[in-house]
Amino acid sequence: MVLDLFLYFIVYSFMGWVMETIFASINQRKFINRGFLIGPLTPIYGFGAILIIQSTRWIDNILIDSYISTLMSIFISTLLVTILEFITGFTLERVFSTKWWDYSKNALNLKGYICLKYSLLWGVLAFLLIQVIHPFIVRFIYLIPISVKGYIAALLLLCLLTDTYKSVINTLNLRNTIINYSDLSIAKYKKMIIKYKRIVLVFPRLLTLNEGIVNRHVRSILDDRINKIKIQIKNRFQN
Repeated sequence: MVLDLFLYFIVYSFMGWVMETIFASINQRKFINRGFLIGPLTPIYGFGAILIIQSTRWIDNILIDSYISTLMSIFISTLLVTILEFITGFTLERVFSTKWWDYSKNALNLKGYICLKYSLLWGVLAFLLIQVIHPFIVRFIYLIPISVKGYIAALLLLCLLTDTYKSVINTLNLRNTIINYSDLSIAKYKKMIIKYKRIVLVFPRLLTLNEGIVNRHVRSILDDRINKIKIQIKNRFQN
């Protein structure tokens, strides 16, 4: 049971990453590795899916009518995942001193962490998960032998913990670089921004940690680096 839940968490974290990455890449017209982690996982979707799965099981055991049970499952799931999103946004801001997303411009939002629009979207995703996606995933996970599940889960857990540790350290380093930019040389600052450019491009709100950062042309640093790479590639083909 625990192994299955963990594998569900990984599967839905990956699916969430794919969805977020496709959406962000289309909007920015280039590939964006959307997500806090380096690897292709967005844990908030994994945790959200587990909440939906477990709450649905609990409601199904209480209610007999399938129609009412489904409606209650979607409602409770939407509520729980919205609370999860609020807690996640609040915690990330306290740790990294900046909002990782901001719904302040959307109607009926709460401190910019959650809003009605995205809560309703969570409800749609909960419905699709319960009615369409999860039954298929259950059958897929069931086919994996228990002994093999243990090895797969152990390997994935190790990768997840390593990735989480490295991603947190990288983000804190970038945060300290941005906050203490006046103490760094231009060369050192450029080196750090380029080193952590993935985080800057995915979460540009980190740049609001210090308004003076605009004067150091973070975007220009990244664009200059990208242009140099393009020129190098072009010269190779011409030669």
